[in-house]
Amino acid sequence: MNILQQLSKYRFSRYFKFLFVIWDLILLNSAIVFSAILRFGTIDKLFLKEVQTISLLSNLVWIALLLYKDSFRIVRVEPIESILKRTFKKVIIHIAITAFFVLFLKYNDISRLRLVYFYCVFFGLLMISRLLSMKLLKYIRAKGYNFRSFIIVGANDTGERMRKILAKDLTYGYRFLGFFDEKVDPFAYILHPILGRFDQIEDFIINEDVDEMYVALHIDKINVINKLVKICEQHMVRIKFIPDFQLYTKSNKVQVTFYENTPVLMFRREPLEIAFNRFLKKAFDVCFSFFVLVFIFPWLFPIIMIIIKLESPGPVFFKQERSGRDNRSFTCLKFRSMKLNGAADSKQAVKGDRRVTKFGAFMRKTSIDELPQFFNVFFGDMSVVGPRPHMVNHTKQYSELINNYLVRQYAKPGITGWAQVNGFRGETKELVDMENRVEYDIWYIENWSLLLDVKIIIKTIINVFKGEENAF
Repeated sequence: MNILQQLSKYRFSRYFKFLFVIWDLILLNSAIVFSAILRFGTIDKLFLKEVQTISLLSNLVWIALLLYKDSFRIVRVEPIESILKRTFKKVIIHIAITAFFVLFLKYNDISRLRLVYFYCVFFGLLMISRLLSMKLLKYIRAKGYNFRSFIIVGANDTGERMRKILAKDLTYGYRFLGFFDEKVDPFAYILHPILGRFDQIEDFIINEDVDEMYVALHIDKINVINKLVKICEQHMVRIKFIPDFQLYTKSNKVQVTFYENTPVLMFRREPLEIAFNRFLKKAFDVCFSFFVLVFIFPWLFPIIMIIIKLESPGPVFFKQERSGRDNRSFTCLKFRSMKLNGAADSKQAVKGDRRVTKFGAFMRKTSIDELPQFFNVFFGDMSVVGPRPHMVNHTKQYSELINNYLVRQYAKPGITGWAQVNGFRGETKELVDMENRVEYDIWYIENWSLLLDVKIIIKTIINVFKGEENAF
């Protein structure tokens, strides 16, 4: 019997929390030692009172961060990217807390450069450790060990969806045994046969090695569900429920939160409803717009102003009321790219539009006409990244045609957005064009992160130089 077979007999998961914390503390203190050697060539200065105090604080803060909301957890079906992202956030918070105490306590004997070395080494060790541990777990599971066997009660779409999630990758460590139900849902596409009816479940659990049961039954089968709970508790099988959210919404993007002990189903996840995320986005918007307004606008604006004035009579700026966050209107600024006309507030620009001037066409192609919107960003009406603001009358028109159209107004409008970098910009000839744009805007609201904003900005810059077919 090889070592993997021997180890598979033990349930290490019950000790995982303790081992995880201990291992991270070993990495943290190793990073403290390595950083001292890198900075001073010796560990002598680690014995200074101030350094020992901050080292102890570092240990305590990291323990607190790991224990907060079970940050040590590694769910079997969680992708490695999610684990690394969560770890990165904890390191950033750790840096902020440590820096605050060093400055607040005025610890001048603490080398700032050694702290930089420490966090570089610690972050590197954490990332390598997380990657190797996940690779090791995947290798073990791919070999057929550390598996959990599960059954699903409910041969319907919900049950089949869960089966696909757990069974799509062997490295998740799940082995599907089969469905149990009185009959197969005729509208569901079930790939596996039914093992039996509800009254046969207990015998199957007794005769087979079942670790988990997933219940995908409608709430009207509450008597059956109660019996399943009793069976599982008597035979030490962990039971998990898949709520039937389709009773309330067709959306798969739902979030469950708790008001004290009461679970509340929320229609969609909105990261920007978290105060820290709003602060982060606001800080990024202010810094980014300040940079553009100070270092780009002063020298570029006179050139653009002169060309606009020489090409056609009228103001340099074009001002228009557009729909903003919470559907409140605001005055959106642009460089004027058209001749003065009476349809500017109602008619979209189309390909070959005669209202557009020659230089205006160039500005629209390169998005230079959007530069004044950094004033909108700086003063809080817009964000650098977000759903593009539409004309007020278009918002009213499309909100009557598209049910979830106004969901895009949950966020501040942006100079660029997820829909735009995916090709949905410019004229919306058909209703489906706007529906696609709305779908991408809502996806952005549900999946916002600062890294996503940076990605969209980079893609926007690339598109500006590459040229976009729909920019006219």
